Amino acid sequence: MANYDLTPRIAPNLDRHLVFPLLEFLQERQLYPDQDILRAKLELLNQTNMVDYAMDIHRAFYHTEDVPQDMVDRRAEVVARLKALEEGASPLVSFLQNENAYQELRAEKQYNLQMLNERYQIGPEQIEALYQYAKFQFECGNYSGAADYLYLYRTLCTNSERSLSALWGKLAAEILMQNWDIALEELNRVKEIIDSKSFSSPLNQVQNRIWLMHWSLFIFFNHDNGRTQIIDLFNQDKYLNAIQTSAPHLLRYLATAFVVNKRRRPQFKDFIKVIQQEQYSYEDPITEFLACVYVKYDFDAAQQKMRECEEVILNDPFLGKRAEEGNFASVPLRDEFLENARLFIFETYCRIHQRIDMGVLAEKLNLNYEEAERWIVNLIRTSKLDAKIDSKTGTVLMEPNQPNVYEQLIDHTKALSGRTSKLVSQLLEHAQTQQAAR
Repeated sequence: MANYDLTPRIAPNLDRHLVFPLLEFLQERQLYPDQDILRAKLELLNQTNMVDYAMDIHRAFYHTEDVPQDMVDRRAEVVARLKALEEGASPLVSFLQNENAYQELRAEKQYNLQMLNERYQIGPEQIEALYQYAKFQFECGNYSGAADYLYLYRTLCTNSERSLSALWGKLAAEILMQNWDIALEELNRVKEIIDSKSFSSPLNQVQNRIWLMHWSLFIFFNHDNGRTQIIDLFNQDKYLNAIQTSAPHLLRYLATAFVVNKRRRPQFKDFIKVIQQEQYSYEDPITEFLACVYVKYDFDAAQQKMRECEEVILNDPFLGKRAEEGNFASVPLRDEFLENARLFIFETYCRIHQRIDMGVLAEKLNLNYEEAERWIVNLIRTSKLDAKIDSKTGTVLMEPNQPNVYEQLIDHTKALSGRTSKLVSQLLEHAQTQQAAR
C-alpha cells in the first residue's frame, strides 16, 4: 500500500510542522520501516527549533542515550535567542497583557501606531519584534503562544504580505492544536485574501490555492461539516483547475467526499468527467472505482476496486482516522465509504437490469447472500429503493422509474443558468485583465 501513499506529494505543500502528524500516522500503520520514519523526522527537526524533541528522536534512531555536542550547543543557542526575542517584544507584550489599556484604546478607536508610540513608546521595531518572537515560538513548537501573538500582531500590521504570512502561521498553529472551528475560520480568511483581485500575481495565486487545499485536508476530514465544505472549495472552477494543473492527487480526497456525502451533489456528474479526463495523469483505487461504476460500467472491476479502496482509506493519514468504540477502534469514514460505494454499484446496476438475481447481486456488492438480502431490505425500508424481493425465485424486482419531465426541465434550466453565470464572470474577469494590461 506504500504505492498509494500520497505523503511524498503532499509534504512539499505543507509547513514542515504539519508533516509530523502524517509521519506519526505512517509510523503507527507501519507502512514503512520504523528507521525510515525516524530518519525523516530527524531531517525535519533539524530545520526547526524543537531541539528537545530532536534529541528524543536521535536517541530512538541510534538506540543510545547520548546526543551529539552540536545538538547540545544548538539547544543553548535556541534558549538564548528566545530570551533575546522575548526582551525585544516585551514592551508590546506587556501593553497587550494590560487589559484595561488595551480595551481603552480599542474603545476609543485609537488602536494605531501613532497613539501607541505617543503613549507607550511602542513603534515599528517592537511590532516587528513581536512577529519574530511569535514565529520563533512556533518553530519551538509552542503553537498556543504563537497563535496568540500572531493574532495580536495582525491587529497592528500594516504590511499586507507580512500580515498574510502571520495568518498562515496562525492557521498552522490552530491545525496543530486541533482547534478545528477556529482553524476553519482562519482558512476562510486566507481564502478570501488569495481570491481577492488585489492578490500579487496569477501564478502566485495558483500556488497559494494549492497550498491552501493541502492544508485544508487536516480541517475538512476532522471538522463536523468538513466533507461538505471540501466539495464547496475543491470543486470551484479556480481551485479545480489548480488541482488538474498541479496537484491531481487531490482528486482522491474530492472523490472520497463525493462518495461519503449524505446528499448527492448536482456537481457529481461533472466531477466524473474530470476523473475521466485526468485518468492518464492520476489514478488510485478511489478514482478508479468511480470510473468503473459510472464510465466503464464494469461492476466486477468496481467490486475489486472497492476492496482496494478500503486499504487506501485505512492507510491514508487524512481518511484513516480512528474512533474508539468500546474495546475496539473503528474507522468511520471507511464504513461510510463502503456503504455508499455498494449503493453506487447497486443504483447503476439497477438502471441496466429490471430483474436481478440475488446471488449475482451479493457477489457484485462483495457480501454474502444473507447480508445482501438484509442490505436491500433496509434500503426498501428507508425509501432509498423502489423495489420488491421475490423470495421464491431469489430475485429483486425493480419498479419502473419514469423520469418526471418537469423535474428534468428544472434541472436543465438550473444547469444552463449556472453555466451562463460562469461564462459571464469569466468574460468580465477577462475584460478587467485586458483593461489592467493597457
